[in-house]
Amino acid sequence: MLNALVIRNVVLIDRLDIAFAAGLTALTGETGAGKSIILDALGLALGMRGAKNLVRAGTDQASVSAVFTLPSGHPVFAHLADAGVEGDASEDLVLRRTLGADGRSRAFINDQPVSVRLLQDIGTRLLEIHGQHDGHGLLNAATHRPLLDGYAGLHDEVTALGALWTKVQKARDHRDDLLARREEMDAQSDFVRMSLEELNRLDPKPDEEQGLADERAFLMLAHKLAEKVDTANAILNAGSGIEAGLSSALGALEQALAQLEGGAQSKSVKLSLERSAQALERALIETGEAASALDDAGQALDVQPDRMDQAEERLFALRAAARKHNVTVDGLADLRAELTAQLESVESLADDEKAARAALAKAQECYDDKAQKLAAKRGKAGKKLEQMLAKELPPLKMEKARFAVRQTMLDTDRCGPGGCDQIHFEVSTNPGTPFGPLGGIASGGELSRFSLALKASLANKDGPQVMIFDEIDQGVGGAVADAVGRRLAGLSAEAQVLVVTHSPQVAARADTQLRIEKQMKGDATLTHLRLLDDGERTEEIARMLAGADVTDAARAAAQTLLQGA
Repeated sequence: MLNALVIRNVVLIDRLDIAFAAGLTALTGETGAGKSIILDALGLALGMRGAKNLVRAGTDQASVSAVFTLPSGHPVFAHLADAGVEGDASEDLVLRRTLGADGRSRAFINDQPVSVRLLQDIGTRLLEIHGQHDGHGLLNAATHRPLLDGYAGLHDEVTALGALWTKVQKARDHRDDLLARREEMDAQSDFVRMSLEELNRLDPKPDEEQGLADERAFLMLAHKLAEKVDTANAILNAGSGIEAGLSSALGALEQALAQLEGGAQSKSVKLSLERSAQALERALIETGEAASALDDAGQALDVQPDRMDQAEERLFALRAAARKHNVTVDGLADLRAELTAQLESVESLADDEKAARAALAKAQECYDDKAQKLAAKRGKAGKKLEQMLAKELPPLKMEKARFAVRQTMLDTDRCGPGGCDQIHFEVSTNPGTPFGPLGGIASGGELSRFSLALKASLANKDGPQVMIFDEIDQGVGGAVADAVGRRLAGLSAEAQVLVVTHSPQVAARADTQLRIEKQMKGDATLTHLRLLDDGERTEEIARMLAGADVTDAARAAAQTLLQGA
């Protein structure tokens, strides 16, 4: 409930602290006393548009705080938590707004800075103001579907549908992402395929460039090297050959050693001959190894005449491919593997795309089924609400008025988390006149009574539990005014109700009555408010009945109204 309203420097109000009680509270006072100022101030605290002319002349800033007490499980606390606003359900919830003389405003919830949008969002969840020119609450067609859902108890189903909608969107985004990737790959696939075929024919190997370069350098020296090897072979094989000469010399030494007799001198010669023979044996072995190595070298240098051309052509082909694809020659093998993976990815992407389409179709089917069932329940609830309004309007002296809940099915591309249907309330005030939106009703009194009837029907269901009706009695009196007061009193059993009224019949039905009046303070005119006791209520209602000159008869009539309430 709304506990208090703290107003500072708003138009004719310098300081005003208003405490509100549960039930029905009537705000009364003479025309021009400042009732509209109080509503403007409350609207400011709830995030409604604030013009800089609301700031009291001679001051720099206006400030308004609305203090609410809410049950711990109130959905507003979850909404605040989602918005990052800290709150304690055991404490009061304070909405505050400041407005500078320059028109700049700031918003606070529990002294934490917030956006005006969030302040307005929270405000509309806590309180509704129904006035002659109110642009919020029931006049906003966007609230009609949530109101009907609350009336029908469809909150859980709407939440479940929202989850399905989110699933559909994610599935659609995934499919679209795959399609975009597929289109991008398709646009490049011909080039990728041609490039891969070229690389497969080329068949590049790791480190092949360096190997070819080394081979090319070797081949350029191979002819000269072969000439040197041939010369060495010619020398080794001159005449009968070095090996044959060494063998003959070794044989002669061996014969000499065999013929040598003993003796001191013979022993010395023998040692020399033996050393010479051993050296010749080693030389013969080394010469044989040298000849064998020269043969190996000769064979290695015996290259094909066109091998140089082949190596150069291969190196040229590799380097040309590297330039074409803007990679190094050593990177060609990696590029080949990458292009192979891309083509394989295109094939697997087709399978992924098929699976994504199936997932989207399934999610869409679930959503459509749920949305269709929800729309059917809304249609039935709308008929019941029409029947309830048909009962509520006659006691408010609107016997000829009619109320309709219009349901419009939307095209698939206009569906959303709340479903595939739109709900809006329409009314007709007189027989023969077409139905139209609530905001199109010309009479402020009719609009207020329609709002009263509708809120009375919804009071046990959902929506703000604080309602303010501004001059709901406009243009009515007598029995009609009494009927309005009676219905407001009944509504206050379900919600806190504040009514700004000029009707004594309505005021008499209130549990609490506050009088708004002007007072002079020096040269300044200020608006003040008083809580009336029983005697003051009698006097105030008598004034509302008789005007400026209050008679005993008016006081007696006031007593009768109060006692009858």
